[in-house]
Amino acid sequence: MPATKDSVTELDRRFLAAAVRLGASRLGMTWPNPSVGCLIVKDGIVVSQGITGDGGRPHGERLALDRAGAAARGATAYVSLEPCNHHGKTPPCTEALIASGIAKVVIALGDTDPRVCGSGINRLQENGITVVVEHDKAIRQAALKAHRGHLMRIAQGRPFVTLKMALSADSGIGVEGQGQVAITSEASNRMPHGVRSRFDAIGIGSGTLRADDPLLTVRRPGLSHRSPVAVLFGGSGFDATKLVNTRPAEELIHLPGHDLQAGLQTLGEHGLTSLLVEGGARLAKAFLEAHLVDELILLKGEPVLGSKAIRPFPSDPFDDLKAADLDGWKVTARRRIGPDRLMRLAPPTNP
Repeated sequence: MPATKDSVTELDRRFLAAAVRLGASRLGMTWPNPSVGCLIVKDGIVVSQGITGDGGRPHGERLALDRAGAAARGATAYVSLEPCNHHGKTPPCTEALIASGIAKVVIALGDTDPRVCGSGINRLQENGITVVVEHDKAIRQAALKAHRGHLMRIAQGRPFVTLKMALSADSGIGVEGQGQVAITSEASNRMPHGVRSRFDAIGIGSGTLRADDPLLTVRRPGLSHRSPVAVLFGGSGFDATKLVNTRPAEELIHLPGHDLQAGLQTLGEHGLTSLLVEGGARLAKAFLEAHLVDELILLKGEPVLGSKAIRPFPSDPFDDLKAADLDGWKVTARRRIGPDRLMRLAPPTNP
């Protein structure tokens, strides 16, 4: 039974957009489940809200319904992703919605998980609940972005991969034999911590581990608890590093060998849905050549590193994507962060 495609007001869209933003606020905290936002609205007033809890439970819909109580009867639920319809460690959200007396459910995005994939919508409709899947482009794009890790893991069995690199004015990311080199401004240096907080895992190569001995934490007030799982690609292990001394073993994953695809599948099996790669030039090049980068974030600072600079691209990507071997990549955002420049790109294979 197809969901209704109309009967959505401007107010409905505003509540649905808010539900999507709500879910996105806890990205990095809910794996292996998607971070779903849910609003319960009655007579134009929000009576409750819920976001998927740490580790994926409780689900956003169930939390919102529990908070609403009797006020959910006859109300509308706005959810960022189609409600689940299968028994896992908790009963399906469709059961909770039906039992609550909800009259209408407005959904931003259908779930491609084979255990759901339309069955959640059908079950709600079969029990007399009006279901609408909104087709507003802006809301759909926001929901796709919020749930891209979940969708990637379902489609390809691996997390969504974002590669982040800081480039000097002469397109270097470091200098041979010098370890970590300051490239970007203090304003830009604060930005990665906010980015890290929205990822399930952060990955580096063995060269970066040896040269920098990084913590890979989120060092921003109020966000330290959102440090992602640390992943090491290649090498012999974490050895006697800061990561071993500051992280519990379950937050450290070592992927030996050179098969990145197999390594990403392993991360998918762990339930990880998003990976931020912050490795050096060698790991970055390997991911790019394997066509395993789903988003590229480039920061360009003012320092000049000179003739011994390590350059991941043959030319400056900020000037010419084609000359930088990024032909076909699409710039999705550009902005300034203090004196530095930021550019986000999507690969040619992405819609």
